Amino acid sequence: MDRIAVLIPVFNEELSISKVIADARTVLPEAAVYVYDNNSTDDTVKRAEEAGAIVRHEYMQGKGNVVRRMFREIDAECYILVDGDDTYELSSAREMAELVLFHQADMVVGDRLSSTYFSENKRPFHNLGNSLVRGSINKLFHCEIRDIMTGFRAFSYQFVKSFPILSKGFEIETEMTIFAVNNNMQVENVVIGYRDRKEGSVSKLNTYSDGFKVLHTITRLFREYHPLKFFSILSLILTILSVLFVIPVLIEYAKTGLVLRFPTLIVCGFVFIAAIQSFFAGLVLQNIARRNRMETEQRIIDLARKERERD
Repeated sequence: MDRIAVLIPVFNEELSISKVIADARTVLPEAAVYVYDNNSTDDTVKRAEEAGAIVRHEYMQGKGNVVRRMFREIDAECYILVDGDDTYELSSAREMAELVLFHQADMVVGDRLSSTYFSENKRPFHNLGNSLVRGSINKLFHCEIRDIMTGFRAFSYQFVKSFPILSKGFEIETEMTIFAVNNNMQVENVVIGYRDRKEGSVSKLNTYSDGFKVLHTITRLFREYHPLKFFSILSLILTILSVLFVIPVLIEYAKTGLVLRFPTLIVCGFVFIAAIQSFFAGLVLQNIARRNRMETEQRIIDLARKERERD
């Protein structure tokens, strides 16, 4: 098992990968540096090998698939995950690793948004999206994560081996953040320096399609991790709609003694029944979610015991 493993997922990053590896070796000379190539068509692999990294491959396209492969294959006490585009200043990597190794942090978030991100990033919709995602998750999950979409993080062994990765693409950052918060893991924020990509380097993140995937992931995970809240909101919306549309029918009945709009009355009845069903579905799923959290906690306990036995 490595003491520290630096994990760098890459796709066509020949302009920057050599510098990222060199910076990692400078800041963390004792670390093993792994580069996982995701079907690059340029000289990324060649540059990584020349820089002395351990190069491996993931042939299923998508950052989530690459991170899944990394987490499966590599055992380390501390994992440093960083993008290969040289937008993150790795000088903070030592501080992040020490929070994992000596202060029991399960995940350390490299916070770009509190430093130079908004001045360096030239894509206004990316800036808006980051703020929207951060605000949504902190509100829905009652946490204080300062940067949800950052690609620079540190993890403990227990986090990596207990985290079930379902995402295929860039929504992986959102998924790992919500997993840590929902399972009451220790999450720390470290302010990091950020710089825009080098000229000629192209971002793989699509503002609109990947943005919608992230929002869909937030909604899905909120439903899965807090089903009672999710279905209670849905139940409340359905109840309000049912009441609003049935009130005119009841007023007419009170005045004339006749039900003049039977279809409306029938639809309102079905909508109200759906509201009741949604609430009770939330109750049932909440118990299942609680059991899943207990099973996750037991997996973490088992992993911690195995790690102590290995040491």
